[in-house]
Amino acid sequence: MSNECPAVCIVVENLPVPVDRRVWQEARTLRDAGYQVSIICPKGRGFTKSRETLEDIEIYRHSLWEAAGRLGYPMEYAWALAAEFLLALRIYARTRFRILQACNPPDTIFLIGLFFKLFGVRFIFDHHDLNPELYEVKFRRRDLGYKLVSWAERLTFWTADVSIATNESYREVALERGKMRRERTFVVRSCPDLSRVRRVAPQPALKEDRRHLVVFLGVMGHQDGLDLLLESIGLIVHGHGRQDTLFVLIGSGPEVPHLRALAEQKGLDAVTRFTGHLPDEQVAAYFSTATLGVAPDRATPMNDKSTMNKIMEYMAFGLPVVLFDLTEGRRSAGEAALYARRDDPKDFAQQMLKLLDSESLRAEMGARARRRIEETLNWDHEKRALLEAYATALR
Repeated sequence: MSNECPAVCIVVENLPVPVDRRVWQEARTLRDAGYQVSIICPKGRGFTKSRETLEDIEIYRHSLWEAAGRLGYPMEYAWALAAEFLLALRIYARTRFRILQACNPPDTIFLIGLFFKLFGVRFIFDHHDLNPELYEVKFRRRDLGYKLVSWAERLTFWTADVSIATNESYREVALERGKMRRERTFVVRSCPDLSRVRRVAPQPALKEDRRHLVVFLGVMGHQDGLDLLLESIGLIVHGHGRQDTLFVLIGSGPEVPHLRALAEQKGLDAVTRFTGHLPDEQVAAYFSTATLGVAPDRATPMNDKSTMNKIMEYMAFGLPVVLFDLTEGRRSAGEAALYARRDDPKDFAQQMLKLLDSESLRAEMGARARRRIEETLNWDHEKRALLEAYATALR
């Protein structure tokens, strides 16, 4: 390995790799640029091997103890941090990595970065979530826990040699809250890789004898607004007497049991499907068959500033999108979406009905979506900023 392209270690706690698409794209880009890439991540469904090599990228996985509540999360994070530190030591002994990249949440991985800075390792913070805002959404308070999360964010930025933001809103956080120098902050959006995202032949059987298919892809937590979506579906099915649309919700999360019960309570079992995580080829089949994609994320300070990967993925498949009118959501989708009033299920249902009832509008907006991805919002464009961030860290 040359001095220009040394070994690197990426730590991600939120999802296993390669399920975490952003981290996997980054790892593949760094590998193609000549870096020797190792990744530390949790185990997950379908990814239970403690160590494996995929596409010349070394992946080290640790067990994950999932907790809930304000007392459970610190224990979960402490467990993960200890496992990540031990694996980082193991990887450093083998590769002598020069860069450690931390992907939040949580904002505790800077502690590992601080240790390795003693050995001249550069620390890159890949900012995925606004954790103070996320804490406030989850627990609806600004207590000692909120202050601790805010301190952890500040210390992460203080430790970082370079920070990577997923959009301009996050970059402003790095500059204002994190006090980062502008020349050491980079925007690397989570965009589809057009070499890997391809439409396939539609599969009418996925519609289950219905005319339309509406898809949701993503994590299912309170802030993701799936309860609002179910309320909108209820208005379409019961308020407008529509039985011609199947709603498929792909993904998992802490709210799934509640959402299943809510769908049953609202009499929506016949028109909703919860699939759990699906492999990429099945997701592609659903997206290639779907009529439109939805992003019902609540209007919270975090969601307003966050880029939702699902919006980009819908657009890559030429799907029009319905979402609540959030700042970064509008920056992502532009004229390829219809925007409902914030947190208003009735208006969200009306926007879905507009698209369901107009084939020409769907075709026009779907074409805009695909064109927007092809021209600007794609990984070929964003990976240049990633490589420049790494070069800056090494300098």
